[in-house]
Amino acid sequence: MQAELQRDFHYSGPIQFSGIRGDRLRACLGCIRFNTCSVTENADRECRQIVRSIIRKNPDAYVIVTGCYAQLQPDEIASIEGVDLVLGANEKFRLFDYIENLEKKDVSCIFRTEHENIEGIGEAFSADTDSRTRAFLKIQDGCDYKCSFCTIPLARGRSRSLPMERVIENARRLIDAGYKEIVLTGVNTGDYDFENMGLIDVMLNLEKLNIPRIRVSSIEPNLITDDIIELVASSNKFCKHFHIPLQSGDPDILRSMRRRYGTEQYSELISKINSRIPEAGIGVDVITGFPGETEDRFTNTFDFIDSLQISYLHVFTYSERRDTDAAMMTGRVDVSKRRARNEILRNLSAKKKFEFYSRFAGAEAQVLFESAKDNGTIEGYTSNYIRVRSDNAKAFANNIASVILKNPVGRDIVDCELLSFEQTLI
Repeated sequence: MQAELQRDFHYSGPIQFSGIRGDRLRACLGCIRFNTCSVTENADRECRQIVRSIIRKNPDAYVIVTGCYAQLQPDEIASIEGVDLVLGANEKFRLFDYIENLEKKDVSCIFRTEHENIEGIGEAFSADTDSRTRAFLKIQDGCDYKCSFCTIPLARGRSRSLPMERVIENARRLIDAGYKEIVLTGVNTGDYDFENMGLIDVMLNLEKLNIPRIRVSSIEPNLITDDIIELVASSNKFCKHFHIPLQSGDPDILRSMRRRYGTEQYSELISKINSRIPEAGIGVDVITGFPGETEDRFTNTFDFIDSLQISYLHVFTYSERRDTDAAMMTGRVDVSKRRARNEILRNLSAKKKFEFYSRFAGAEAQVLFESAKDNGTIEGYTSNYIRVRSDNAKAFANNIASVILKNPVGRDIVDCELLSFEQTLI
């Protein structure tokens, strides 16, 4: 969750909110906006805790809560003493239309459109560090898929896409601001569809721009086309990196999840990518403890993932979500077993990553370094998403360097030897 703040609420044009984690807020603030997540029950609980904690420290602040949790459970948020305004997914982008003044209210006001009526797409782009290295460009929102475990369609509405001209315009703004890498994002990025143009059309248009790197975030396996693979293979700009959700390696669980592919299709896709792009980094999402996941079915998932030539996992522990079909299914897995299986798959991920990193020891790579750390080192990523560290922090910051990769250090980083670097003044 992020808290966004404005000390003096005088509006004279676009307000530039300062993104800061809620648990780090300490100053007395005039207005605080919490933009919430609701991916798990734990996320909901953390949101409530952080909102209450900040209100205790800033009892006179005008408090606004937006985001997925506010869309899904507005009454729950409004019941927290000190919350003044709750805005749903459609309303959060028109914040000032719902604020009369900053006077504290005795009762929270809720403005929320039902999910089936959510329209438009909030244009957004942001950076993951304080430097101008990598920017995230949102091109799509919402989801038409009906996975049995997921609340996203309820929280974000139907799938909708940013007009192509706006995508290009926003990308140019990021380039002009000095960013070296643009990451295309969305709730279901591969489902981009505007006036019969798809994700491949976005990629072809962005490749024409003056940007060193473009990376695509998570794409559903059924939406990765041969054209996308071929463009990534042949392009000097698109990163040799895919993140492809799997969720389970057991066919029965995949059907219960209502995923749009089977293990055979998924395995063929991974083989196709590796055949065309041997150096590709491939990340995989997986959920442990879904209802009906017996020991045998979990073993199927483990063995299936172990058989794939991938580079890392993002492992999630299943969490029952209100208003989802999965929450009503039989075969509930004990929470302690879910967590144990999560740990098993995290260890498998560490093994996969170590093996992937080790393959490139002694190889030359281009690394986009980010901002320097307090200890004098600097880190960055290769095109295929290997995390690299160097001691030459001052020279490398926000620059692309040619390096020789060394053997992995620990679980998830590689040291390097400098060959040359291309310095760009911002």
